[in-house]
Amino acid sequence: MTAAADTLPNDPATLKAMLLAERARAERLEQIIKELQRHRFGRRAETLPEDQLLLGLEEVEQVAASGEAEQDASAPTERAARAARRRTNRGSLPSHLPRIEMVIDIDDHACPCCRSALHRIGEDVSERLDVVPAQFRVLVVRRPKYACRACESAVVQAEAPARLIEGGLPTEATVAHVLVAKYADHLPLYRQAQIYARQGITLDRSTLADWVGRAAFLLR
Repeated sequence: MTAAADTLPNDPATLKAMLLAERARAERLEQIIKELQRHRFGRRAETLPEDQLLLGLEEVEQVAASGEAEQDASAPTERAARAARRRTNRGSLPSHLPRIEMVIDIDDHACPCCRSALHRIGEDVSERLDVVPAQFRVLVVRRPKYACRACESAVVQAEAPARLIEGGLPTEATVAHVLVAKYADHLPLYRQAQIYARQGITLDRSTLADWVGRAAFLLR
């Protein structure tokens, strides 16, 4: 028997489920290929918009990656080879990104054979791309009031800073973030409201629309 046959499950139900999943995957890939061919060779009226074409390509790559992950789980030797190729072709991370170093050292610095002290001869260094999700915060502005005890008539206080949205909640950075997400990243306001809601911030879509409209007026 071949090595591939050795990795197949013995349970008929599991084998049937795997075959059905593979058939569905193949049918989906065939559908995506037909859509790409229609975009490349079809009449102008039948061609796909570029965004839809990119979505199709993304799905092809995702399906391929999912298949590779499934093969990695069943074939450790192939997994090691793919990991080596991935390290070769992944490129480098920009130097301007901050580096957070993590040292993973051994617990016992004594030789496991003779218990003499070990000395450091080198190290392996690897880098991975990490992300810190957008963090919302509240800027609290305090303006102390001062009064004169002698005449008891003067009250002095610093003027409140100007706001982009008078009487509104957002800072200038928040409004800019909403504008960039809407017009540069094509993220509708209702989806942005859903993102805020996941952080416990209740902002109605109409409120975001008000921010965008007022900011557009000021930009003009």
